[in-house]
Amino acid sequence: MGNPVLVDPTTVRATAAEAWIWGYALLENYRTIYPQAIDDADPRHVGGFGVFRHYPHPFTPANTDVVTPNNDTPYSMAWLDLRAEPWVLEVPATDRYYVIPVHDLDTSYVGFIGSRTTGRQAGRYLVAGPGYHGEQPADFDGMLRADTNLVGIIGRTYLAGPDDVAALERLQAQYVLKPLSEHLGMPRPVAAEPVWPVWRGEEVLDTLEFFTDLDFLLGFFPVLPAEAELRGRLAELGVGSGDFEPAALPAETREALLLGIKDGRARLEEAAERTTGSHGLFGTRAQLGGDYLGRAVGAMKGLYGLPEEEAWYSGWTGDCSGGRGYTVRFPPGGLPAARFFWSITMYRMPERFLVDNPVDRYSIGDRTPGLRYDADGGLTLHLRHERPADPEEETNWLPAPDGPFTAVIRVYGPEPAVLDGRWPLPGLTSAD
Repeated sequence: MGNPVLVDPTTVRATAAEAWIWGYALLENYRTIYPQAIDDADPRHVGGFGVFRHYPHPFTPANTDVVTPNNDTPYSMAWLDLRAEPWVLEVPATDRYYVIPVHDLDTSYVGFIGSRTTGRQAGRYLVAGPGYHGEQPADFDGMLRADTNLVGIIGRTYLAGPDDVAALERLQAQYVLKPLSEHLGMPRPVAAEPVWPVWRGEEVLDTLEFFTDLDFLLGFFPVLPAEAELRGRLAELGVGSGDFEPAALPAETREALLLGIKDGRARLEEAAERTTGSHGLFGTRAQLGGDYLGRAVGAMKGLYGLPEEEAWYSGWTGDCSGGRGYTVRFPPGGLPAARFFWSITMYRMPERFLVDNPVDRYSIGDRTPGLRYDADGGLTLHLRHERPADPEEETNWLPAPDGPFTAVIRVYGPEPAVLDGRWPLPGLTSAD
């Protein structure tokens, strides 16, 4: 490894805490990249880099590819290595709601292609890395310039229900990725294959191996001016050299790093505990600014969440063990104001995966058939583990686990009243 500068333990601890929060989103992102793009023995493998894997079928509790999945807009996932050249992304014309967001290695969004931003027409876009200095080709509709050489795409396309799967598949098949060289009919440049570190599980986040993995990932992440000072302090510890080895550090430095990791973890968990909405958690680099703690909270509570102008998120937490239940009531005229649609999805905690239930209902919203509205025009939803005995309550039932849960509301294309707080989110009321 590069020769680290000896730094006093107090400074090391402070740097480690700050760097752990800054780097948390990168490690959480790599946690997804590894099985999907690198480990071809993993059933979640999408086929490598530059390949879409589409999920046209509704998700079930058996799907564990990403946390907090949803059935409103099944995913189209892909990963791009931009070191050698840019990639071309083509989309068809469609009246169906969709968004194809491109995010950097630290989960900051590079840009968005879709119904809200680029419209319903077909288009061709260039996704370029930090080493590409060319201009947008004449036959392209736009260019997204990434700050990192590894980027991800977690596309979402509207699904009306199980009977809509075949139509969705036909549309998803028209999302096309190809290298720029292929589009131009030129020989394809090839970058050297990295030695990808094996993802060893979530426990890595609380060990010195966190900085080993971060060291590797920084090789795809040129230093940005706003982060130069922190990256410089990391470089003094050997993180960013490409061959960081914790065992080579003095014992007191290793201990200070571990203490800093604990400090960072504590700050993140405290921030996550007090965070109830998605404001400021997801967005472009310009939108997020230097709020690395907010970005980390977003990665912890809803990795790859969309910025609130695309989809507004909030929700509730509770515990349905012991027969407990809850209601959520939208008063007359108080349904979520959405340009596209809204839904509430139930997740079991702490995994944040869908909840197995006898009616295979994982979410409820304005497209749920047969919803019963209250006599005054309001809407009462029932969140509980047991099937309600009252048929009218069962119609509005969102099954919960027999234990702790989080229920996430998503408003797609939120109207200004949602974004500026004039629309109030109703509370979760105990049904006991």
